[in-house]
Amino acid sequence: MFRDKKLLKAGLSQFSRKELEDMVIKLAGKRHNFEFLLINYFDREGGEQWLFGEALDGLERIFEKEYKGRSIQHREVKRLNASAKLIKDFAAEVKNKKYEADLMMHVLRREFAFPDEMFGAGFSLFDYKLALWVKRLLQILTEKIHPDYLVDYQDEVNRMLRKLHRRSHRINTVKLLPEEILL
Repeated sequence: MFRDKKLLKAGLSQFSRKELEDMVIKLAGKRHNFEFLLINYFDREGGEQWLFGEALDGLERIFEKEYKGRSIQHREVKRLNASAKLIKDFAAEVKNKKYEADLMMHVLRREFAFPDEMFGAGFSLFDYKLALWVKRLLQILTEKIHPDYLVDYQDEVNRMLRKLHRRSHRINTVKLLPEEILL
């Protein structure tokens, strides 16, 4: 939809300060509008950090929730999907890719803490989803943020890649992932 800024400014100039405050408060009642105002106007430095903390709390709630499924892999796929939605919503508001990578690592650390027997089982959607997560993380680390940050993640990501290649080598997405990342 076309938005004419001159028309908008002329319309806003007709309102009193009190009416403008009421409009902003009403618009900030919606979560996405509040996050936009927080990051861009109210608290430019701390707004992203606050939203990152909120996202971490949301991930913890997802980890605590019991998901239904025939096996633990089924339940973990549902947990990964819920986590992906939360991180996608976070990334839409906060453009800091370092925070997005930190959230992804938070989820991946938990998933890769499972014993090796969880990987390469008959239910390969779990392995496939993890491979997609690692692929997305690698894309962020190599293309979206400064290469110096790669040092912080390199050991853990290499451990994840080795585990995927060792246990889930038959999945094409895993085959396409690098064996390890180097500086």
